[in-house]
Amino acid sequence: MKKLLLLVVLLALAAGGYYYYRNLKQGPSGALVSAAAAVQTHDMAMFEKYVDVSSVTSHLVDDVAQQSSALTSLMPGGSLMMGGAMRLLKPALAKAAHQEVQRYVETGSLEAAAAAAPKRTVSVSLTGLASKIVSPDSEFKGIKYTREEGDNAFVGLEVTQPKYDTTMVVEVKMRRLGDHWQITQITNSAELLRGVARLEKKRLLN
Repeated sequence: MKKLLLLVVLLALAAGGYYYYRNLKQGPSGALVSAAAAVQTHDMAMFEKYVDVSSVTSHLVDDVAQQSSALTSLMPGGSLMMGGAMRLLKPALAKAAHQEVQRYVETGSLEAAAAAAPKRTVSVSLTGLASKIVSPDSEFKGIKYTREEGDNAFVGLEVTQPKYDTTMVVEVKMRRLGDHWQITQITNSAELLRGVARLEKKRLLN
């Protein structure tokens, strides 16, 4: 009887482990792993399954347009790019950002992504700005938190920023789409830009 009870417990644990793995794979964390794998294999179609590139870039353009003072610190002439000019050019900028992301996924190179941005009056590369926050020397430390709210989830990704000897948490918003999750927004991009601008100013002063 004891052996039978032990067998039942072991089977229950095995089943629990399987369901835990399946839920993890199909959950927000699993979608992030799949998106990262798509970048490693340069698979844009797979990447777009887990990342709504149009939504992410559209939100980024809105956030960047509001950060004129931060961009002045991070990019020469940054303040001249902001405000009404960026808002008027939002469709073109969002499209260009989509091209940059696609080029990055296909090549794995931020330089190639920035080169894919078309030349225009308001010249700003969103992948170039992203590299100010997460540099090529940055490392992924882990998932800081995951918070699910119905069909939405918020995941904090902790990354190192060696240039400033610190770490940063990039929060992504995700939505449930049937059997998988998809990234729709970086919710704290404006806060991250301001934070990096402060750190860069401090570094220059020192």
